[in-house]
Amino acid sequence: MSHEDERLTLEGESDETRQERIEHSQERRSVRELRRRRDRQFMGVLLIFAVLFFGIGVVLARLVWRPKASAAAQTLPAKATSTPAKDDPPVDPTDPSTPAASDQPAYDITTREPIPFESKEAFVQHMEAWRHEEDKWLDARWDRYQKCVELGDLKVDRVKQAFLATPRQLFCRERNLPQAYAHAYLDIGYGVTISGPHIVCRMTNALDPQPGDKCLEIGTGSGYQAAVLANPSNQVYSIEIIKDLAAETEKIYEKLIAEGYDEYRNVHLKAADGYYGWEEYAPFDRIIVTCGIDHVPPDLLKQLAPNGVIVIPVGTYDAQKVLKITKKVGPTGEIDLPEEDLYPGRTKPIQFVPFTNESGGTHYR
Repeated sequence: MSHEDERLTLEGESDETRQERIEHSQERRSVRELRRRRDRQFMGVLLIFAVLFFGIGVVLARLVWRPKASAAAQTLPAKATSTPAKDDPPVDPTDPSTPAASDQPAYDITTREPIPFESKEAFVQHMEAWRHEEDKWLDARWDRYQKCVELGDLKVDRVKQAFLATPRQLFCRERNLPQAYAHAYLDIGYGVTISGPHIVCRMTNALDPQPGDKCLEIGTGSGYQAAVLANPSNQVYSIEIIKDLAAETEKIYEKLIAEGYDEYRNVHLKAADGYYGWEEYAPFDRIIVTCGIDHVPPDLLKQLAPNGVIVIPVGTYDAQKVLKITKKVGPTGEIDLPEEDLYPGRTKPIQFVPFTNESGGTHYR
């Protein structure tokens, strides 16, 4: 039917028919509107359920699909570690402003299985299974350990285990590896040395650091003394004044941490003048100084906690006494500093490298 025919048909219909047609048309529009409104409501309900189920799915995914931590990481506290995350900018140990980790340890040394020291066989078997070290180094370390015990350099069990756990050969230079466990200090370049195993043991034994003690070392060197301290203590801070040496030592620690020496994650290094300590992380329960000086630096005494212990070689350029000084604080705040000579009656002089300053001189008065 054309539009013209439809128009003529509409014009010829009666009023009653026209009214019925109008009512029928309105009814159809009402039905269509009702259907559209119902469809919109239905879509709204569907959208609400979709959002709800998506939210539930996200929560379940976070709970169920959480990545599994490694066995070592499961023992760690929740706070940040001393080693940077993969995407973090690299830490420069030669920058004095470089922040150290928080007081919370990256690795809790108390969760580790004790190292047996009752017999050589038990020690070697344990270390081969744990650290996969070569027998020649384990044999040499055990033999030196026995000598240190015989001479009274090692008395505290925790320090005994610390010496046995620390691979001294990895902190020596290639040229003097055969003497790694000799009773002697060894050259590490830059005019400084790594102290001999006997004096390292005696000084650490005098400190007797506990897991909760915060330790400060002045004179990092190649990192051996700090590595020993990282076994009985969960917090070790060490300062080296020679920037290039500090950078080399940082690389040694990075390599060893990658190989599974988790305790070294608790060692924090800084390249600076150790005469002034590390005030940002004071007070320290234990302080060890591995360079000679004719007095005790005032800032180190200030940063030493009450009842804390500092072990330091004090004397002339040519000979020093290795002193253990305890900071006793009385009820009214008075401070007493009783001293103990770690080598009483010794006639042979002990000589450490001098305590240098940043201008190239020394801190001797």
